[in-house]
Amino acid sequence: MSVTLNDKQREASEHTEGPLLILAGAGAGKTKTITERIVTIIKKGTDPRNVLAVTFTNKAAKEMRERIVNRLEEEHIIEHENPFHHTPVIKTFHSLGLMIIKEQYMHLGLHAHPTILDQSDTLSIIKRALEMLSLDPKINDPSKIRGIISREKGDFTTLTKYREKVVTSQMDIVASVWRIYEEELRKQRALDFDDLIVRAVMLLEENEDVRKFYQKRFKYVHVDEYQDTNGSQYAFVKLLVNKETNNICVVGDTDQNIYSWRGANLRNIMNFEKDFPGTYTVLLEENYRSTGNILTLANVAIKKNTVRNDKNLFTKEGAGDKIDIMPSWDEESEAECVAKECKRLIDTGVRGETIAVLYRANFQSRVLEEAFIRANVTYNLLGTKFFERKEIKDVMSYLRAALNRASQPDIRRVLETPKRGIGKVTLAKLFAGEELPKKAEVQIHSVYTFLDKIVELLETEPLSHVIQTIIIDSGMEKEMLDGSSDDRERLENARELVSLTIRYDNVVGKDIIDQFLEETSLQSDQDNDTKEKNGVRLMTVHASKGLEFEYVFIVGLEHDLFPHKKIGSNKQTKEEEEEERRLFYVAVTRARKHLYLCYAELRTIFGQKQINAPSEFLEDVPEEIEELHDLYYKESGGGVVYI
Repeated sequence: MSVTLNDKQREASEHTEGPLLILAGAGAGKTKTITERIVTIIKKGTDPRNVLAVTFTNKAAKEMRERIVNRLEEEHIIEHENPFHHTPVIKTFHSLGLMIIKEQYMHLGLHAHPTILDQSDTLSIIKRALEMLSLDPKINDPSKIRGIISREKGDFTTLTKYREKVVTSQMDIVASVWRIYEEELRKQRALDFDDLIVRAVMLLEENEDVRKFYQKRFKYVHVDEYQDTNGSQYAFVKLLVNKETNNICVVGDTDQNIYSWRGANLRNIMNFEKDFPGTYTVLLEENYRSTGNILTLANVAIKKNTVRNDKNLFTKEGAGDKIDIMPSWDEESEAECVAKECKRLIDTGVRGETIAVLYRANFQSRVLEEAFIRANVTYNLLGTKFFERKEIKDVMSYLRAALNRASQPDIRRVLETPKRGIGKVTLAKLFAGEELPKKAEVQIHSVYTFLDKIVELLETEPLSHVIQTIIIDSGMEKEMLDGSSDDRERLENARELVSLTIRYDNVVGKDIIDQFLEETSLQSDQDNDTKEKNGVRLMTVHASKGLEFEYVFIVGLEHDLFPHKKIGSNKQTKEEEEEERRLFYVAVTRARKHLYLCYAELRTIFGQKQINAPSEFLEDVPEEIEELHDLYYKESGGGVVYI
């Protein structure tokens, strides 16, 4: 059975020898192309077991495996439903590493079936390491230390190399914990998740016979989403390729590299032609997903980046609808406008699951959730709902504990956030009414004094000011500012709680807190009623990569929000600016049929109304393809609604 390919897809699928770089734009049929290339190689007489395809997720590997097996069955190369037929090796990076480790366990001093430690196991080892070093795990966060070790392993940095770049006391602590951590893994003959790649790479580097064995076994190597590879994955790929034949094919898109914060290195795909001389490059530019107008915007926007492989997406399906530019008065108006438009679409017969609302920062989901509930539009939030986030629960516990000292869960959370070095034994003694160590007694008394202050503030200050005080004076803000990029994102969410409570500021007194806690509890119950799978999708732009929808709303297109400026940073680097533009490109190219670009003229940030300049990305929309709407005011605000 023949498969229809365009000229460039066919060119890539038929170029089977030597290094091949397929630069595939969004929606350009890369999986179809790589599938046909593998089928072509096997049809030429190569044993399927000598073909390797590596990707990042189990979902992607499963999809690729199903496509390839179906095509091999259609070509009568393998028998349908024969469990013993030979197929290509299709793995994620981690599952490939595990396969090699299991096959070569004797070289690594491991068991044939090594123990793979999960996150709770590795966290326990790190906590024990801190105790052995007489370091308080309540001050030195074990999860942060684990994250640093994982990131360094992903960059293929060894403990020895890390020690050489230690310049702070915190780095010295990480190095000391890492040493004990590795010793414990060796004792247990166990591996963590990162070791599945790192140990396989080290084995291939150090053992020439093993390296040659796999280079001979995998005559053809394919790697999907090559732009997302980190240091260890990059080294892994290079070691698997036979240098005599250089039969490697990688598929990727420099314009969709949006994961630098977790180690993805754009240089890996940019340097491919240097790493593998004689590379043949094919551009897949014909898009089978989006309309011409959507692609025009995507092309105009991404061409402003300097670090990229140039390409120009096009479609033969026509220009399609114009792009809607939808300004609103504030974030509540924006959310209401989006919810009402989604309701209108659904009422005309559009299925909710074909609509997506994309935002740059997690905290933006709160006002959207509320608007969708008010509009009675079923939605599905990809990620953690606002009131279920740890940082929100932490702040709420301060409020509840201030009013009810008998609430042990809230008191426990308050004493543990931020970290004060108060351990489980001390908490057990506190709740049992036993005598406490003097140091712990002083710390706990200080917290209780702060809770008394909260009660006093509730009598005289607006609720938003009280929550602002909790975030700052408790030490939560400082702890999150001093932490990772994830911690700073958590701080954004906590600050959004301040913005939320402004609506309660017309009344002061403890009664308002009861109303607030009651209403937020009811909202959480309503949230649980909106989990049907057929709802509108709400998600971050990062979470949308690899997905596609008929209708896409990109909200919050304002200066410092999208493109995003992180809390605590004064200016973006050139690399950060270009990654934000790649994020916008990814968001735009999720849309198949219709695209809405939304922004608010005012947005409440940490309780303060701010006038926002529209995002620079809106300047990329050519006038001839845009449909500019009038300013939208929230209906309950008393103003006239324009749309």
